[in-house]
Amino acid sequence: MSRSRRNVVIVGTQWGDEGKGKIVDWLTEDVHGVVRFQGGHNAGHTLVVNGKKTVLRLIPSGILHPQVTCYIGNGVVLSPTALLSEIDELQSGGLSVEPRLRVSLACPLILPVHVALDQAREAAKGEGKIGTTGRGIGPAYEDKVGRRAVRLLDLKNPGQLREKLTDLHRLHNHVLCGLLGARAVSESETFDALMAIAPRLLALSADVPTLLEREMARGHRLLFEGAQGTLLDVDHGTYPFVTSSNCVAGAVGAGAGIGPGKIDYVLGLTKAYATRVGAGPFPSELHDATGEHLAKKGNEFGSVTGRPRRCGWFDAAALRRSIQINGVSGLCITKLDVLDGLSEIRMCIGYESPEGPLEVLPFGADAVETCRPIYETWPGWDGSTAGLRRWADLPSEAQRYLMRLSELVGAPIAMISTGPDRDETILMEHPFADG
Repeated sequence: MSRSRRNVVIVGTQWGDEGKGKIVDWLTEDVHGVVRFQGGHNAGHTLVVNGKKTVLRLIPSGILHPQVTCYIGNGVVLSPTALLSEIDELQSGGLSVEPRLRVSLACPLILPVHVALDQAREAAKGEGKIGTTGRGIGPAYEDKVGRRAVRLLDLKNPGQLREKLTDLHRLHNHVLCGLLGARAVSESETFDALMAIAPRLLALSADVPTLLEREMARGHRLLFEGAQGTLLDVDHGTYPFVTSSNCVAGAVGAGAGIGPGKIDYVLGLTKAYATRVGAGPFPSELHDATGEHLAKKGNEFGSVTGRPRRCGWFDAAALRRSIQINGVSGLCITKLDVLDGLSEIRMCIGYESPEGPLEVLPFGADAVETCRPIYETWPGWDGSTAGLRRWADLPSEAQRYLMRLSELVGAPIAMISTGPDRDETILMEHPFADG
């Protein structure tokens, strides 16, 4: 018996930057709420609607739809200043944000001392740096699991907030000054700054799990939006060159406060090729003119940091790992049009390693570094796929490439993005269709 799909999770299946923002925005036409469940303001989602570009960092991508309520779950580490700056930027453009945004009271806050720690640690590592954005994400998550985080709800009690800040700064300033040779961060300035914006932040705060439960009880559709990508997951990615949170579909339960049985469909996003920002292993990376072509045509620069992305061929072994971990129901292939005009296209189908042939990406950076990709070569296509909206209109070579991709990873293709604009999409199966 089929049943209506109400709750859909969107995850990146590579190293992030798969184009999640556009797809969330596209699917939001059919939902009542969009929920961000992990990460911080170190990754951005770029949306293009009627040629106008909007970059979102913390606020869920559904905010451009006036009928939608957006939620930031407790799995997100929240920079108060970044959030308010983003709200002001959107509202200055005429968008109503604050009446439609709810932020979990349990969100840990990113404080100036976290930013100072992040930057000082990275500088001290020299050649061994991970490639962090230096925005305090990692140190904030460390305080969360260390049970010393300042959370949004702490702004309700100034006395308790002052005590927590005292303990936090005593610890972190010792590291900053004594071990890293950096400046101490002022506890009193942090307290005053938080108190100044507390009324506005608390007006946005809510018991997000309860609100989501009410939405589900009404039969409303919800879309859960992740940041980064599976291969940057702190447990399952190319450790230690990973982010500080769980980026996989299973993180929705902890990061938004809903039971895993409530999830009806997992949409995994992957580019038609592969990219990576920052340091870390990347088996199919290209160091030639083709890699430069992909970077230039794909505009492969970070939407928040502006950092150039490393480019390479599509990696089926890496995607198999992501599908395994996320329980992907269907794939959305993005940036197909970037491959237009190439005489031939290669895809990594597995690896040679000291342990023998591998069909999935191994755990840990050291193991991945020993892998040598095995490639298949496919003919490219002369015609343009940019902006196409029907499968039948794709060049036959592009169709065969996509069918082989789906066959290799064992997951059906639900959607294909053929350009940055919302409407430049081929729909094969709607994630919210009755299953």
